[in-house]
Amino acid sequence: MEDQNVNDLLAVRRHKMDALRAAGVEPFGQRFEVTASPGEARAAFVEGVEVRIAGRITAHRNMGKSHFLDLSDNSGRMQVYLNSKEVGPDAFAIFEHLDIGDFIGVEGACFLTKTGEPSVKAASFVVLSKALRPLPDKWHGVQDTEIKYRQRYLDLIANPESLAIFQKRIAIVREIRRFLEDRGFIEVETPMMQLIPGGAAAQPFRTHHNSLGVDLFLRIAPELYLKRLLVGGFPKIFELNRNFRNEGISRRHNPEFTMLEAYQAFADFEQMAGLVEEMVCHLAATICGGLTIDHRNADGEIVKTIDLTRPWRRERYADLIEAAIPGWYALDSTARRARCHELRLDIGHCHEDFEVTQHVFEKLVEEKTINPLFVTHCPKELVPLAKQNVADDSLVDVYELVINGQEISPGYSELNDPDVQRARLEQQSGGETQSVDGDFLHALEYGMPPAGGIGIGIDRLVMMLTGAESIRDVILFPHMRPRAGA
Repeated sequence: MEDQNVNDLLAVRRHKMDALRAAGVEPFGQRFEVTASPGEARAAFVEGVEVRIAGRITAHRNMGKSHFLDLSDNSGRMQVYLNSKEVGPDAFAIFEHLDIGDFIGVEGACFLTKTGEPSVKAASFVVLSKALRPLPDKWHGVQDTEIKYRQRYLDLIANPESLAIFQKRIAIVREIRRFLEDRGFIEVETPMMQLIPGGAAAQPFRTHHNSLGVDLFLRIAPELYLKRLLVGGFPKIFELNRNFRNEGISRRHNPEFTMLEAYQAFADFEQMAGLVEEMVCHLAATICGGLTIDHRNADGEIVKTIDLTRPWRRERYADLIEAAIPGWYALDSTARRARCHELRLDIGHCHEDFEVTQHVFEKLVEEKTINPLFVTHCPKELVPLAKQNVADDSLVDVYELVINGQEISPGYSELNDPDVQRARLEQQSGGETQSVDGDFLHALEYGMPPAGGIGIGIDRLVMMLTGAESIRDVILFPHMRPRAGA
């Protein structure tokens, strides 16, 4: 029955499209010069001013000899008043073939209705696009998550909350660029297809270049190319980039995601932590209205509040592990695994000892941390591209910023010793020298200045700042399993 109802509605709309053409009106119109968007016209409303606006019909009240309708786009809405006396009977008759969802352009003067509603009195209108499918119910929006993610255009039309999240995302990315450029950083671009995927430990996507006859990989990180630019003499650089990792999909992971990476010559991880702290607080205050971020459930109830008030807490990795499991570092490897089983922490048989400790960190520290926490001085095995700590060469000078139960940003004092870097990369690759980026190591031998570097997962940052609980809610077109029969 539901399919039949939809088919009936489609048939009615196609009949109206044919009626428009029979009346000499093209249902899919041409260029229309606008003076303002609907939202701009409403925001800058001055009675008597002539405007030309265009948008989608999202509300319609038929009063017989006149119509009231809302024209909308992502800037907002503007009410339009249309009557047969102003536009003429022939044009007025055309309106009988229009529906919610159609696009029209309107020219007319601004006026206030008797109820004080800013409106445009239409002197003329043109049909710009006929919608052949009905829009979702405006009162219920798009509730089905499959439709929300697969047909994002319907989600944006029907759900103001989703539109607001993506408008904030756009503003966040724009403000990040402004923030860094104001501090002397320049934006650069590095290859998205690489001969050797480097800068992180992750499974890459593979492709093939026919003309060169070589396999290439979609990048998992831009780090090694950005460091080449430090060698080349750029002291402050950043890239807002797309990375690709052929791994699992979850509430926090998408195979294609956006990262910010930035590097500053002659800085260290502590300076970069300060930069990130200042940046995130600036974004929250500028775009989200303050340093307190409420996360709400589907009913609008606050389920947690993130407090970004500075200064942010800084704790050493080992101290956090000891606080989670007292006496941890006094245990041998076998005892640590036994302790994990007691705590029902799932440890794989192939995990090395440092990986067991990292699993404890992720489950008992990271996932339980809501307010900002810089985790510093991590084991060198976790971060092969970071500089060793002077006082303890088993550690590296890094931070991991945890907010809302997940890592938002790592930052390093970057390793610039080419010999140590070679040894670290060879160890990470398991001795497979073909997996080591020799050109990067060659570049380091020309001298890379000491530097601090950061990465920020933009999708996770937007989740935290907007209260979204799934990465799919902040990516316009997230990857999903194909539908059966599609």
